[in-house]
Amino acid sequence: MATDAGLQPAPLQGNAMHSRSFVNSPVRHLIQFAVAAALLAGCGGGGDAGTSAFGTASSTSSSYAAGAIGGFGSVIVNGVRFDDSKAKVSDDDGSAAAASALRLGMRVEIQGGGVSDDGTGPRAEAKEIRFGSELVGPVSAVDATAKSLVVLGQTVLVLDTTVIDDRLVGGFATIAVGNLLEVHGTRDATTGAITATRIEPSTAPAGFKLRGPIAALDSTAKTFTIGGALISYASATPVPATLANGLIVRVRLQTAPVAGAFVATRIDAAAPRVDDANEAEIEGSITAFTSTASFSVNGIVVDASKATFPNGTTGLLLGAQVEVHGTSTNGVVTATTVKVETHADRHAEGFELHGAITAIDTTAQTFVLRGVTVSYSGTTVDFRKGTAAQLAVGVQLEVRGTLSADGTMLQATRISFGD
Repeated sequence: MATDAGLQPAPLQGNAMHSRSFVNSPVRHLIQFAVAAALLAGCGGGGDAGTSAFGTASSTSSSYAAGAIGGFGSVIVNGVRFDDSKAKVSDDDGSAAAASALRLGMRVEIQGGGVSDDGTGPRAEAKEIRFGSELVGPVSAVDATAKSLVVLGQTVLVLDTTVIDDRLVGGFATIAVGNLLEVHGTRDATTGAITATRIEPSTAPAGFKLRGPIAALDSTAKTFTIGGALISYASATPVPATLANGLIVRVRLQTAPVAGAFVATRIDAAAPRVDDANEAEIEGSITAFTSTASFSVNGIVVDASKATFPNGTTGLLLGAQVEVHGTSTNGVVTATTVKVETHADRHAEGFELHGAITAIDTTAQTFVLRGVTVSYSGTTVDFRKGTAAQLAVGVQLEVRGTLSADGTMLQATRISFGD
């Protein structure tokens, strides 16, 4: 099996969506699990450890998810609503954070309890949520035609599925050279470009940050590259003992380059930390590929030797976006299903919010829900169990939609009253 270097469990790293396969195949697996548990109980096999009925997760069940936040109510990742009310939340430095720090489009890893479905969709309790970005630094180039940026020598692609923080009023069109940005996303192993899932302003960081695989390591000169950035690690502390080409690292950098190189102050191995789980769902880019049975997704090793492929295997190759469902043990996801994702798929899936309206502007036809501004303008919004006239602060809603043209708000396609 080909693997990315440094795939062993590593220090905390929040990289890790818009998958919905938990809604389908996992439900099938839960039914199978419930039936198996019932049979086991009938044979004196200890029914207390299994599910007593469909929709009730086993007390020993667990889940692991890695992907971008696709909604709130509490936190929705890969189609599962994770209750974050008791979750330990931390950033990629291991520092504790509040759940309110989580934002739409951020890439996260979640360790949770068993996934169950009460008829309203798959749910689980989040025990730990880890988040982090791909880079923090200044914009050095903007290509308005290609809708791309260069930040710390990395090409950043901005799509119609990229959430842009509403502090960047006007979205991509207002981003300029010199702006300090924080970018969440996935890196294409074939081009090195980062496809952004979220972009937000960074206010006067003490230093810059970059995450990615090492290349062109020169142990004599003590330099290496990540994408288009030359990095000197001569004065960095700590430095992984396993420093090698291909190792995924998170590098803290001084803000001023020296002799054409960014100066590293700290380097940490940064492969995802994959928790053991009965239900594992990961979404991202294939970063190492041996065959359709053996590959890695965002640095996570996948054994797909017994998996099914709903969309076939034609598009399964290095750099492809995929969603993988299965189980995880010892850092490896053993896949039961692997689905190649197209950009059209991700756009169609959109975003989902559940909660109460906290502010509303009836003139602009917008409201705020879970910290996200939602537009309900236009005649194509599907209102259910209510009308636009009933929208008010405190009203509970379920909202589905896609991003506005500038990426800074959610354009509602369906608004359902009650949650």
